[in-house]
Amino acid sequence: MIRVTVDENQRTTSNGHGHQPDGLQSTLDATTALAELMTYDRRAPSPSEVVDVLLIEDDEHYAEALRNNLEIAGFSVDVVHDGVLGAMHARERLPQLVVLDVLLPDRDGYEVLRTIRDAGLRMPVVLLSARADESDKVRGFNLGADDYITKPVGVRELVARIRAVLRRVYPHRSEGNSSIRVGDIEVHPPTRSVRLAGEVISLRPKEYDLLLALLRQRGHIVSRAELLRDVWGYQAGTVSRTVDTHIACLRQKIEKDPLNPRYLITVRTAGYLLKR
Repeated sequence: MIRVTVDENQRTTSNGHGHQPDGLQSTLDATTALAELMTYDRRAPSPSEVVDVLLIEDDEHYAEALRNNLEIAGFSVDVVHDGVLGAMHARERLPQLVVLDVLLPDRDGYEVLRTIRDAGLRMPVVLLSARADESDKVRGFNLGADDYITKPVGVRELVARIRAVLRRVYPHRSEGNSSIRVGDIEVHPPTRSVRLAGEVISLRPKEYDLLLALLRQRGHIVSRAELLRDVWGYQAGTVSRTVDTHIACLRQKIEKDPLNPRYLITVRTAGYLLKR
C-alpha cells in the first residue's frame, strides 16, 4: 500500500485563532451578495462524470503525491497551496468535494472551512490533519466537515473514505458505471483505459492525461496554458509546443480523419475544444 506522510508538528502558522484574515474576509464579502440571492447546492456528479476534487495543501510534495494517487483512482484534482486562494477557488470553480489540510501557513483549515460554509457553499469537505485529539475532530465537524482523517493515512483508505463521503452526500449517484462517453470514445478512469467504437486503444500516459483534462471540460474551450498547468504542472508563462505535439498524436488515435477532426477541435488563438 502506498503511504504518504508529513510531520505537521514541524509546521507552524503565524496567525492566531478567532478572527478572519483580511484575504479570507474579502473572499467572504465577495460571496455574501451571491449567497443572499442563491445558496449553492451540492451539484451531484452523474454516474459517468469524473468527480472534481479541490485539494488545499501547502506542502507541495505531499500535495503532488496525493494528487497523483487520487487521479489514478479516477478523480480530477486541482491543487491550491494556501487557504485564501483555496476559498476563492471553491467559490469560483465549485468542486464536488474539497480535501482540506488543517495546518496552513496563512490561515488554518478551520477558518477556511468556516469561510466556505459562511459563503453558502455546501460541497462535502474532508479535513486532513496529524492532530488526533477528539476536540480537534469535534471542532471540524461542528464547522461543517463531512469527514476528519488523521495523518499518516494510506492512499487506499483515503480514497475509500472519499468515496464513502460521496455516497452519503450524493446518494443518487451510482458508482456502478464509472466510464465517461463522448460519441464513440469511452474512458474508464479507474483503469485508465480508453475504447474507440468498442475497441481498446493504447494511449501514452500523457496522452491519456490530456484526454481526461479535456473531458473534464468537454464542450468548453481549454487554453494551452491551462493544459500545461493541469497535465504537465508547468507554471503560467511557460512557452511550449508540448500541448500541440500531444494533441496531434491524440488525434491520430481517436479521430477517423485527424485532418478533419470530429471530436478534438482547435480554436484558433484560444486553445482546444472537445465536443460533447
